[in-house]
Amino acid sequence: MSTAIALPETLDLKASGPLKQAFVERRGQDIEVHADQVRRLGGLCLQVLLAARKAWAEDGKPFSITAPSEAFVETIRLFGAEGALFQAEIQGAAS
Repeated sequence: MSTAIALPETLDLKASGPLKQAFVERRGQDIEVHADQVRRLGGLCLQVLLAARKAWAEDGKPFSITAPSEAFVETIRLFGAEGALFQAEIQGAAS
């Protein structure tokens, strides 16, 4: 069974704690991250997402990012993290 996390519009410093907690609470479950509403993504939340991706990989559990917004995808590219975060599992990526 898969569980989902819907990312908020703004992923800034204030959003990093709740985002980390959301992942901690779902550890061990298949996860789907809904990134369609994201308009701003800061470095700390990116670190949380990268750490979650790594933790799920270590656990052998699916971790997918679905329907990322154009702003989300562009910010990930600007940080140079598309290979680490998206891998081959991204679904419905904005072109």
